[in-house]
Amino acid sequence: MTEEIVVVEGDGIGKEVVPAAVSVLEAVGDFEFVRHDAGDAVKEETGEALPRETYDAVAAADATLFGAAGETAADVILPLRTAVESFVNVRPARAYPGVDALRPETDIVFLRENTEGVYSGHEDRLSDDLSTLTRVVTTSASERLAEFACDYAPEGFHVAHKANVMRETDGRFRDAVTGVADEKGVETEEVLMDAFATHVCLDPEQFDVVVCPNLAGDVLSDLAAGLVGGLGLLPSANIGSDNALFEPVHGTAPDIAGEGVANPSATILSAAMLLEHLGYDEEGTAVREAVESTLSDGPRTPDLGGDASTEDVTEAIIDELD
Repeated sequence: MTEEIVVVEGDGIGKEVVPAAVSVLEAVGDFEFVRHDAGDAVKEETGEALPRETYDAVAAADATLFGAAGETAADVILPLRTAVESFVNVRPARAYPGVDALRPETDIVFLRENTEGVYSGHEDRLSDDLSTLTRVVTTSASERLAEFACDYAPEGFHVAHKANVMRETDGRFRDAVTGVADEKGVETEEVLMDAFATHVCLDPEQFDVVVCPNLAGDVLSDLAAGLVGGLGLLPSANIGSDNALFEPVHGTAPDIAGEGVANPSATILSAAMLLEHLGYDEEGTAVREAVESTLSDGPRTPDLGGDASTEDVTEAIIDELD
């Protein structure tokens, strides 16, 4: 049976890097690609950033490859993560040979809780002077993340939190995650998220897998991107029980959108994660190695100091697969 992959390019450079990743997927497997739209341009045309047919298609697909959304990002990606029932966002931050990285020894995977925290959407404007945001943390969601983390990193992991200040919410998160790990015999080490921000810059090798609440995972993984050469190198996976959505961590990059020079590496690495999710482990490894070889030997896009186009880099990666 041919797996169905929904493709949502979105806005900005999503329209350039997603087709690049699709070309790579076509080079290693026989998939059915179903294209749908979402984002700023769709909202301007139809009045809604995320059409119902796109949501339903993502919910029903075997996997989804998503690019980026602009001003409507919260109206697009958060519901799409709900569509695949994603409970964890997997974000590897790794330095690659040949890339001018601030900390070339960095190799960290962030496992970010993907449903709760301050991204739950409970905001209110109570007056001209006062707005509030309600943070949501449940034991059940935190334990589900911990179950995944124990399977992903049975050798142990760090738990980043701020339970010394947010005692009820981060305290609940910390206790739930470490409790599951204790039951499974998996070692954990706690680190305050602000202290982590310092330690990861000074000595990233002390961290391997880091389990985080939602906002912390978002911010700290972006910080780690600065250590490895930028957001153009970070893929991610939104994993659910039976479905998943894969996307680069970078945004729409409006300053270079349409110029054909966007770095497709993060999206193609996201496609490698997609392949592994579908059980194509050898193909996923091959794609990742092809990206690594191209990053090392070139060609490279301007963000990495080169002058190659998106198409040049994509063709080089496909050539490495032959």
